Amino acid sequence: MCGIAGIIGRIDDRNRESLDRMASAMAHRGPDGDGRWASTPDPAGFGCLLAHRRLSILDLSDAADQPMIDPRSGSALVFNGELYNFRGLRDDLKADGQSFRSTGDTEVLLRLLSLRGASAVPSLRGMFAFAWWDEQGRRLTLARDPLGIKPLYVARNPDRGPDAAWSLAFASEVRALLASGLLGRPRLDPVAAASYLWNGFIPGPVTAVRGVESLRPGEVRAVDAGGATVRSDRCWSIPRPDLGSLPPDGSPGAVDRSLGEALRDSIGLHLISDVPLGVFLSSGVDSGAVANLAQRSSDRPLQTFTLAFEEGELSEAPSSRAIAGAIGSDHHEVVLTESRFVADLPRALDAIDQPTFDALNTYFMATAVREAGLTVALVGTGGDELFGGYDSFRVLPSLCRWSRRSRGVPPRLKGLAATLIASAMGSGRGGVIPPQTRWAKLPEMAAAGEDLRRLYQLSYALFLPDLQRRLMPDAPGGDALEDGLPVALAAELADEIRGRGVLDAVSVLEHRCFLGERLLRDSDAAGMAPSLEIRLPLVDSALAEHVFRMPTDSRYNPIGRKMALRRSGLVGLDPALFDRPKRGFELPLNRWIGRSLGDEINTLMRDHSAASAIGLDGPTVEHLWDGYRSGAPGLYWSRVWSIYVLLRWCHAHGVLS
Repeated sequence: MCGIAGIIGRIDDRNRESLDRMASAMAHRGPDGDGRWASTPDPAGFGCLLAHRRLSILDLSDAADQPMIDPRSGSALVFNGELYNFRGLRDDLKADGQSFRSTGDTEVLLRLLSLRGASAVPSLRGMFAFAWWDEQGRRLTLARDPLGIKPLYVARNPDRGPDAAWSLAFASEVRALLASGLLGRPRLDPVAAASYLWNGFIPGPVTAVRGVESLRPGEVRAVDAGGATVRSDRCWSIPRPDLGSLPPDGSPGAVDRSLGEALRDSIGLHLISDVPLGVFLSSGVDSGAVANLAQRSSDRPLQTFTLAFEEGELSEAPSSRAIAGAIGSDHHEVVLTESRFVADLPRALDAIDQPTFDALNTYFMATAVREAGLTVALVGTGGDELFGGYDSFRVLPSLCRWSRRSRGVPPRLKGLAATLIASAMGSGRGGVIPPQTRWAKLPEMAAAGEDLRRLYQLSYALFLPDLQRRLMPDAPGGDALEDGLPVALAAELADEIRGRGVLDAVSVLEHRCFLGERLLRDSDAAGMAPSLEIRLPLVDSALAEHVFRMPTDSRYNPIGRKMALRRSGLVGLDPALFDRPKRGFELPLNRWIGRSLGDEINTLMRDHSAASAIGLDGPTVEHLWDGYRSGAPGLYWSRVWSIYVLLRWCHAHGVLS
């Protein structure tokens, strides 16, 4: 796990200094090594500059240092991530007469690219982002892993004139590009800001900074020596159900055994490490399955970690302790007190690469694991998306069925019926309709009919459309945003879910949106802040291919229970250990905002000039804060926290409208 950066431009001191600033801004991503490389300049003095910050995981020797140069072709590579199938790839290359001086995965990737070019990317299994400069072809190839675990951001010089000193820059973090000094006065992207108000995070390909874009998951992009894109492809897509891939007898037992083999294979590969490794263990099925199968494949007790709170009713510690005891791991409980949280909050917020209302829980857990002396941690992220653990797998199909039954009913009457239902639900909550909840969105969702993408986006929206418009009166129109998503992503999702069954489509949306654009990005930034590599064995392209081809009943039913994962991942454990209501991995922020954090948030939320500087309406922001403070129904902590984080991030980084 590392940080990478580079510039296509003039090979001169100015660009070298910009590259140094990017690398320094990512020192937390790679405290174990700091490398630079420059290509041979062309007659006009232009070429490619590369930088790498190293966190040593595989092959701790200097033979694995980067940028790594291929001695035969002169091509150069900077690589962030892990290739879990590198040993098999290396064996194949050796069988073809290739030799290696290192024992890690970077040299394997470099040799593959030098021999096969971008056509080698589909053979890679892992989490990765890399930049490969082909010295002979004078071309740079950028790539991300299929599910988007590792980020990669690209900036283009708006000055395309003949005197421009650079044409393209890239880095593992948006903040590194900001630190480069190449962007001049950074501006907040209005599409990103409006999308953030809907989602609580910024979906790609846009970023918070105008002119900086995110490569899409699975994208392989080639650019020439002038920084122009000459080719862009997606190396992987989420597969569609293929009953021909089932075990020969197709019985439920055979399906479970086949899934168990796929899970053990993924987890076994994710355990490969030359440094100490642990597992994040909550009280849930996903992390329990990962920890259980990891322990079963290890010949010594694994170290497991749980984040606990003083607020006993919110703490998962007792349940996690029981699970760890049954698994046989060496278990650690990290108690996060309110005072510790408040004291460390500035550092935690500074670790966020782009605005997000999440990530703090992962930051505090990652920090504790790193302080315990570990460099790698496995997590259970991805199980809900694969096996239907979220409410969306129940609610959205129900809404689609309701829409089908009400075909022929005028939209106005459907909206009225939904309003009456929402009112009835609200009357059960003290006679007041919660203003920003799923039930309050029901009229909008009824109008969406069977448009699953729109239903999905409405169900997750932080604010109803009317309040979004009040918060950001000059938000971009429909030519830039569709259902709170950048139009490019909206079109991509519509294409990926077309022709799928409802549950299959919801899983695609959860993978591409909630997982791909929020959880994975937050995990990367929060984990790398204390220099911890977070691995996600349930977010694996080979495992996803297996699960997406399973029969629907075996994969999902009963909805919300994740029985397929329970049967295959919790072998040998008492099912009663996991028979409790599902709960997310959340901090008790609602209480802490009302106590220790209230004054700090209060100052920023009432600063109208701070709001207007990023395109928000100051009085509306203050009104939202007052409503939350007064206990208005339906204004959950996540609503005000998301606005506070956006304000703080933009002003801390000088990214204003």
